[in-house]
Amino acid sequence: MFLGVDLGTSAVKAVLVDDADRVIDQASAPLELSRPHPLWSEQDPDAWWAAACGAITALRGRRAAELGAVRAIGLAGQMHGAVLLDARDRVLRPAILWNDGRSVAECAELERRAPDSRRITGNLAMPGFTAPKLLWVRAHEPASFARVARVLLPKDMLRLRMTGEHVSEMSDAAGTLWLDVARRCWSRVMLEATGLDERAMPRLVEGTEPSGQLRAEVAAEWGVPPGAIVAGGAGDNAAGAVGVGVVSAGRALLSLGTSGVYFVATDRFAPCPERAVHAFCHALPRAWHQMSVILSAASAVGWVTTLTGAESEGALLAEVEREAEREHGGSRSLVFLPYLSGERTPHNDPNAKGVFFGMTHETTRASLARAVLEGVAFALADGQDALLSAGTHIDDVTVIGGGAKSALWGRILAATLDRPLAYRTGGDVGPGFGAARLARIARTGEDPVAACPPPPLARVLEPDRALRERLLPRLELYRALYRALQASFSSAAKEPVDD
Repeated sequence: MFLGVDLGTSAVKAVLVDDADRVIDQASAPLELSRPHPLWSEQDPDAWWAAACGAITALRGRRAAELGAVRAIGLAGQMHGAVLLDARDRVLRPAILWNDGRSVAECAELERRAPDSRRITGNLAMPGFTAPKLLWVRAHEPASFARVARVLLPKDMLRLRMTGEHVSEMSDAAGTLWLDVARRCWSRVMLEATGLDERAMPRLVEGTEPSGQLRAEVAAEWGVPPGAIVAGGAGDNAAGAVGVGVVSAGRALLSLGTSGVYFVATDRFAPCPERAVHAFCHALPRAWHQMSVILSAASAVGWVTTLTGAESEGALLAEVEREAEREHGGSRSLVFLPYLSGERTPHNDPNAKGVFFGMTHETTRASLARAVLEGVAFALADGQDALLSAGTHIDDVTVIGGGAKSALWGRILAATLDRPLAYRTGGDVGPGFGAARLARIARTGEDPVAACPPPPLARVLEPDRALRERLLPRLELYRALYRALQASFSSAAKEPVDD
């Protein structure tokens, strides 16, 4: 048996997988997000540990015998978060998360201090990344910065509690802006640009390598054998890719989680920072990947569900389906910009905001929700264009994440992206399954690519040409709206906010 633990933004999920690569069971525990100021996004690292223990306790209640046979554990997690520790491994402040936009000025300062940063890291300096967050803390919370002895990423904070080891791995470390991504090692230049050195960084391993052993007291609490191996694991997107077999060049996935990710595996480091495309290490040795990222995807569906007072996301999407049948594709004028947390690819604009355009007295709750589904699809189409302009070769695309459950959204995405979308058995399990696969490889030493086949194909959605023709005018309007509003987003961000 193998266990995957996935630290997400909204929950921690534990996934139990047997030796035949079958998901036996899974459990989750929710997390809360704190937004104390505009653009801020934070979480309490102690809450991560409590949720991880809660998810595994729930799993133990149903699967005690199977947990007692676990031979290795893999970790996956939300990327880019800054966990600041003092010399005694005490947390100095709430973790600053991936969707935090406060460090815009620090991004410019970082690139000024390290003019070669884009070549070294393969990426633009964006507020979501870890390094600019440390410059912000240094400028605004100097007392905390002076006490920083170690900086960890979210999943690696769980690892510290599990093993007592300060360790990270390549796929997650690549999202810090401190990694020399081509060489797969910490960059002295980038660390010095933020006033740090390698002593503040965790030891690096590959995602398929052991990183430590489970501490006896944790093993006893979880019902797992003491000394179980803890694998390097992966950032959430790389772990999701491992779970659906996106490990060879040209294979791709579309992840519809809190954020939206278009992930393409590559066999070399292939940066394209000018289009805000991410170039990171993969979780497997000698492998890399490219990503376009939007900051609101399935989270936008949850938001519109709450906004409109719908009973549930499922009920709202069913309502959208019924209205679509009556109106043959929804309102022709209603467009949604899904920039509820700003945007990354291709705009790199933390000041961008969510916008509904084209509402009338006839606008319904279902038409608002339909516009949200389309708006996220349009944002992902912008990301696909950025990837293709970077010379990226895309063979096939697998859809994963909670949003993969919506057949309507799948039809909209296939038509907007103009390519077939594959749905695989267990694709909604997500990064926890990939983490369990990495645990198995760390334990057995088997060939990483051979150990990560695609799960069985459930269905393929082909692009609907008629739907695509109806969507194209709205896609062009969507793009025109961002261009028209870009300056307004920026000027509005400079206005004082009433408390």
